[in-house]
This record gives sequence, structure tokens and C-alpha cells, in this order.
Amino acid sequence: MRFADIIGQHSLKRTLAENIDRGRISHAQLFTGKAGAGTLPLALAYAQYLNCTNRHDGDSCGVCPSCRQMSELAHPDLHLVFPVNKQGKKSGEVILSSDFMPLWREVVGSTGGYFTREYWNDRLDLGKTLQGIISTKEADEIIRRLSFKSFESEYKIVIIWQAESMNEEAANKILKILEEPWEKTIFLLVAEHSDRLLKTIYSRTQEVAVPLLDIASLEGVAQSIADPVQRQNMARLAGGDLIEMRRLAMGEEDAVRSESFDLFCRLMRLSYNDKHLELIEWADEVATLSREQQRAMLLHSARLLRESYMLHAGLGSISYLWGEEAAFCNKFAPFIGNQNVEFILGEIETAMRQITQNGNARIIFTHFALAVSKTINRLK
Repeated sequence: MRFADIIGQHSLKRTLAENIDRGRISHAQLFTGKAGAGTLPLALAYAQYLNCTNRHDGDSCGVCPSCRQMSELAHPDLHLVFPVNKQGKKSGEVILSSDFMPLWREVVGSTGGYFTREYWNDRLDLGKTLQGIISTKEADEIIRRLSFKSFESEYKIVIIWQAESMNEEAANKILKILEEPWEKTIFLLVAEHSDRLLKTIYSRTQEVAVPLLDIASLEGVAQSIADPVQRQNMARLAGGDLIEMRRLAMGEEDAVRSESFDLFCRLMRLSYNDKHLELIEWADEVATLSREQQRAMLLHSARLLRESYMLHAGLGSISYLWGEEAAFCNKFAPFIGNQNVEFILGEIETAMRQITQNGNARIIFTHFALAVSKTINRLK
């Protein structure tokens, strides 16, 4: 993958290329940010640029043998690690990233490297309860591979996607390598939630903070939408996330938005009326959804809360709501203010984190619904 293949992030791409050109190459770097901002594509493009034999104009050439192998994710000096698992795993069975490399190449190729952990879990067919992990055996395999000399290129490169999914023992083994790095060995960690990494790993990496995409960059990926106002509205709703922008532009988000909006409205109405038994039923219903659907509902709830707060603050002129969303939020806005908006958004973030960590959905959403009810009811 070349830097030119990545949407937006022009300043960051220049900085990464210039650092390599000047020999400022940290042996351990941590790309942090949302998947839809381009963390994985940037790590892949950095790796390709690092070993390209004909760099020019701040990018890899894309045609030398190294670049061709890198673009196919088949370079012998590029080691890819990502969370894996499988249903029906036997006791003691070892499952490694290499077992799923064909699927990984397919997913990266079809998405350009812009995909979420939930999407990857779905492609692994893990169901609602299993999650992919980076195991201790995976860390042992990394150490084994790195013990060999480079095959073709100057640098051996390890990219660990979703590095926060390493279990503690695996993380400690990787930490030992980061503390005593081998010469010409580069670790590129990619994480959406860097706070879940071991603090000692975080402290030994150079962070590359990947910002959300700007509206202009997002509008550029939706040229199939003829109406420029609609494109701009979509770009704002996407919140700097290319994955969300693609869903909006393709119309895939319509059904999800409708279901999430219905769940949000019911939650707020039940909370306002203090219907505790019905709130528990609401939580049970949400618990039956897939992790991706639960995540989408929470993200849409956060958006609608922020928009309602803007209406409450008299900033309706910059609110991007229409149709039934606008009708509901205009009525709901008086009940969202300084007293509760931060609390509810905090509960959404907590629920999102617990869902990602494979917590019990029924317990998570029961607590969430009752907590929201308490703060909405207070403003009646």
C-alpha cells in the first residue's frame, strides 16, 4: 500500500515519509486512532515505504519487487499479527494469525484496510460471544520468526493490528523485545484503545496519533452522491470516519439508523416515564443483537444526544437533523442539558468499552438503561 492510496491525512503522511528519509526510525511505533481514520493503512504504507528500493516524491514506488510483495501482504520480512479465534476450538489447540492469512489479505484488499474489529470478528464467524485475541503462542511465534535474518530487505517489520487484544502474557513477551530490540527490526502497533495496552508497552513506543478525517476528504469518497449538500451532511454525520461515510454513501446505514433511532426513542420515552420493567425488557432486546448492531446503536445514541444538546443550547442552525430525527430531538432537547449530557455520554462510552471487551450484554444494557432513566427522570 502506498501513501497515495490513503484517504486524506496529508500532513501525517508527509511527516512519516520525512522521518524515514532523515533516518528517524523508531524501532517501536504505536498508530492510535479510529479504524476509519486509516491507522492500519498508514502502518502498511509506512512499512512499504521503509523497504522500498526506489522511493521518490515522498512515497514508495509501488513497482519494485519489495513494493509488489508488500502490496500483496506477502513479503517475507513483513510479519502480520491480528486477533484470531474460532468456534469449536479444541482444548490446547493453537490458533495463529498465519492460519487466517488468506482471509486477512481478502479483507484488507476489499476494504483498503479500513475495517473494524467487529467486522473482522464477523468474517471469522465468531458469533455473538467469542472475540479474537492475540495469544501467548502468537507472541512465541513472533519471537521465532524474528530470530531469523532478513530474507530480502533491510528491515524486518512486525505489524500488530488491534494490539490491545494481546493477553497479558503475550503483551509481556512482546515487551521484552521492545526493551531489548533486535537490530533493523521495527514494530508497528495499531490500536484503537491505547489505554488498554500495558503501560510499559505504551511508554516504550513512539505514538503516531492518527486524527479523524476532515470533511473535504470524506466528501471525496462519495462522488456518486450528486447533491453536494447531501454529501456534506453525510460527511459531517460520519464524524471523520471513512467506514461510516462509506455506509452512508452506499445506503447501508439506512436500516441500521432506523433500528438505532427506534431503540433510542424507546429508551428515552421509557426513561422519562420511569418504566423500569419495560426498560429491562428493552435491555433484553438489545442484548440479542449482534455486537456490531449494539455498537451502532450506541454510536447513533451518542450522535442524537449531542444534536439534542445543540438544540437545547440554541444552536439548531448548525444541527444536521431532518425528518423523524429532527421531530423527536426538538421535543427531547429540553431534557438534555449541562446536568446530564456528559453523564449519559460517559455511560455510552462505558457500555461501548464493555461490549468490545466481550462483557455480558444483558447486564451491560440493563445497567445502562436504568442509569439513563435516573438522569432523564430527574429533569422532568
